[in-house]
Amino acid sequence: MQKILAITWLTWKAALRFRLFLVIAALLVLAVVGLPLVIKDDGTAQGFTQIILTYTLSAITALLGLSTLWLSCGTLARDIEECQIQVVATKPIARWQIWFGKWLGIMSLNAALLAISGGCVFGLLQWRATKLPPAEQKNLREQVLVARGVAKQENYDAQIDTETERIFQGRKKQSGEFQNLSEADQKEVRKQIREQVRADLQLVPAGYTRGWQIKLGFAKNFLRDKPLQLRVKFNSSNQSASGTYGLAWQVGSLGSTNFWQSEPMSLAPDTFHEFRIPPNLFDTNGVLTIVVANPNNAALLFPLEDGIEVLYPESSFGLNFVRGLAIILFWLALMAAMGLMAASFLSFPVATFFSLGLLAVVMSSGTLADSIDSGSVAAGNEETGAAGHSVADVVLIPAFKGILSVVKLVQNYSPIDSLSTGRSITWAELGLAFTQMVLVLGGIFAVIGIFCFNRRELATAQGTQ
Repeated sequence: MQKILAITWLTWKAALRFRLFLVIAALLVLAVVGLPLVIKDDGTAQGFTQIILTYTLSAITALLGLSTLWLSCGTLARDIEECQIQVVATKPIARWQIWFGKWLGIMSLNAALLAISGGCVFGLLQWRATKLPPAEQKNLREQVLVARGVAKQENYDAQIDTETERIFQGRKKQSGEFQNLSEADQKEVRKQIREQVRADLQLVPAGYTRGWQIKLGFAKNFLRDKPLQLRVKFNSSNQSASGTYGLAWQVGSLGSTNFWQSEPMSLAPDTFHEFRIPPNLFDTNGVLTIVVANPNNAALLFPLEDGIEVLYPESSFGLNFVRGLAIILFWLALMAAMGLMAASFLSFPVATFFSLGLLAVVMSSGTLADSIDSGSVAAGNEETGAAGHSVADVVLIPAFKGILSVVKLVQNYSPIDSLSTGRSITWAELGLAFTQMVLVLGGIFAVIGIFCFNRRELATAQGTQ
């Protein structure tokens, strides 16, 4: 460990010698303090957090991410190109210790910079909160500066798949045309049926009511006498004259006289709405029944993913904020491993380009998902709606599926969104993020990087004269 720490200290000295640490620290503080001063919020709790948390933490992540890639590619590749690594490699130290020591040095730099900038964000948030009107301060403390758990409706994927297959097989027996469809066309028909089944589960027709049963699970044991928040979102294909829709809500346990009924609410579509509901409305099994009445002339659609959510207090905002910064640090750890891996067998410019290319693949996961859903990398016919076909699909679609499955390991974690909406980042999520991003993916990059570094012939490196 002493040898690894020696390499870590050399990485720190290099960052300080080139003033990287001081420059990045200054840029981070400027982003944290400058952005809220330049961009004014609208005076609401939501607008306030959008500026303080979303913009500043996004700027911090972007700055630290780019500097991590640059430093991780440069610290190893430049040492090899300038023949400085030969001096270290002749010492009684293994190459894996050199590689790991550099990674540890970069991560300790990131941890220090993230702690400084995160502390500035937290302090600025608390100070600026006192400048809001009293009503907005209350909303801020109840809806944002908290760590709220989320209870959603059950996952209907299995039910949707079963119903889709039942309808498809029924139509196949009734219509002889299905027998002549190609495999790609049958897949497209299944997809259309599935979307229809999914829409039926989300729909509340005009003049009808719809109920949901939300299971609170283990959280029911500590939610007695505590008020909850109901978070709703709906869509509509028809635009009302006022731009809003009147909805009435009833919340309680099924068959119980203990329930809460709201006054008619005027709510806008395509946006989230939160309102408080009284405590102790769930039954002994922790099931909360929610019913909405739609008296409008238009059908409304409540998305299965986030149409109906119950939010409940779970922990403090300060602890949640620290967990959010930890997930950002895990992202940086993955980027550092990726940069060092590239620098283990590539020159500095090529390693940087390679790392940015991998990052671009992560950012373009939406395009990969669209290609997988359509079953082809070729564009479909917009007039007929027919799916496109390409010879390359045989190779590219399985490759895209593999890439997307890897990307999803890290893309499902969004601490900034959770912090800005007051959602709890649980210890389980934190542990899973560490396992997937640092141990699994970071470990794969580390194994590849150390293997390439061990196999590389350092004596052939040409230094700059």
